[in-house]
Amino acid sequence: MLSKKLISHFENLLSKKIIKAKPLSGGDINEVYLLITSSRKLVVKLNSVARFPGMFEAETEGLQELRKPNVFTVPKVLHSGSCNDDAYLLLEYMDSGNQTESFWVVFGEQLALLHKQSKPYFGFENDNYIGSLPQYNTFCNSAIEFYITQRLQPQFEMASQKGFSFGSLDSFYNNLETEIPNERSNLIHGDLWSGNYIIDTKGYPCLIDPSVSYAPREMDLAMMHLFGGFDQELFDVYNEIFPLIENWKERISLWQLYYLLVHLNLFGSSYFPGIQSIIKKYS
Repeated sequence: MLSKKLISHFENLLSKKIIKAKPLSGGDINEVYLLITSSRKLVVKLNSVARFPGMFEAETEGLQELRKPNVFTVPKVLHSGSCNDDAYLLLEYMDSGNQTESFWVVFGEQLALLHKQSKPYFGFENDNYIGSLPQYNTFCNSAIEFYITQRLQPQFEMASQKGFSFGSLDSFYNNLETEIPNERSNLIHGDLWSGNYIIDTKGYPCLIDPSVSYAPREMDLAMMHLFGGFDQELFDVYNEIFPLIENWKERISLWQLYYLLVHLNLFGSSYFPGIQSIIKKYS
């Protein structure tokens, strides 16, 4: 449960008495609580300042970037900071509703519009996190440079340090030059699986827990296909509004490689055979 010290800290910050603090499910990284005051509901996420430096600052930047286009519903950040050893992020609480009949159509439309946001570079202003792992966003001039240097190489290096061996990756990297489309960058959620959206009170998607960057848009689509949970209608509508480059479905596994490496580094060897298979396919 929330300590009295933290409750007092939040009451001072909000200038409101907290009537109730209730634990919420929040994944493996953070403790998450619903805070109820006399006038509103809020969500607070907690973790260790020492273990995950800058995590909530990065999440704040990501949520704010997703809010800018005014496309998706995205929770508003109220405060972030620290109290002793605890880092915290205070967010507006999003009440949930029932999915509308047009849910997947709207999701496809909104995702296409989000992805149409672009920058003259690949990357992001600051590094952030993917799950509990660091994610690097140094500006790059091309999709291939970004994907190899900012996404794949750091994860391969981390996995090697954990004892996984991949052999020489030179031919694999060289072959990616002809596989990755030369598109402009797109604003992506970055970790878009079915656990990272909720259904708002209007019955439409609300994005949470982003790992944003300006990156190849096919990365979001590949992550959405990795664990399922998204209706085909979404992808059909998306492709009508923002047509994908030819053979995009054949590249899904290539983009999924990054997310599988992340899962390998987080959860262990069960993801290793799938990674080896993708490397072999493109080597």
